[in-house]
Amino acid sequence: MGMNAVYDGPQDLPQRIPIFPLAGALLLPRGQMPLNIFEPRYLAMVEDAIRNDRIIGMIQPEASEPEDAAAPKLFDVGCAGRVTQFAETGDGRLIITLTGVARFRVKQEPGVTTPYRQCDVDFSPFLQDFIARAGEEEVNRKAVVDALKRFVKVNKLEIDWKGVQDAPNEALVNALSMMSPYGVKEKQALLEAASLKARAEILVAITEFELARRSSGSDNTPLQ
Repeated sequence: MGMNAVYDGPQDLPQRIPIFPLAGALLLPRGQMPLNIFEPRYLAMVEDAIRNDRIIGMIQPEASEPEDAAAPKLFDVGCAGRVTQFAETGDGRLIITLTGVARFRVKQEPGVTTPYRQCDVDFSPFLQDFIARAGEEEVNRKAVVDALKRFVKVNKLEIDWKGVQDAPNEALVNALSMMSPYGVKEKQALLEAASLKARAEILVAITEFELARRSSGSDNTPLQ
């Protein structure tokens, strides 16, 4: 699903954006993330975003912070998304879909009066995010698909192989990265990858590490 809005570069995005800290959540450019919103502060955030530019920044709290921390320390890099679907449930919740636009680096977190956090951000380190399918030709698609096949077999999963076959490299790598069952640090490494090629290589490496761990009979979760 595409977006009606066009973002050609950092100049088309706000410099201060609402932030949704969520461990294990990975949003990437042109990827889609469904969210079930029920906390009052995030309901307010979505309502404000809908009234304004529809932009919300997804970012992970650092894993070292306690889960109940009121304002956990954030990683330096997140990804901004546009609210492209919005539905009320009738029981106070909102169901939305964020479509990824571009990654950002946090410059600072100012004091604000809103119940949700906001950050001043810089999109300029990630100019390639504004170019759809940039670097696709450099991706080792065979390595990605082979790793996926092994992971699916070991975990006895079912997958839409026709969809995999038809997906362009960017959509394939980013979708698999977003859906991957790995930890906070792995997700952050995938997010901060310098290129699509690098993200694919990180995804394959993490998957191979996980498969090797399982074949050895270890119960330790990798890189947590």
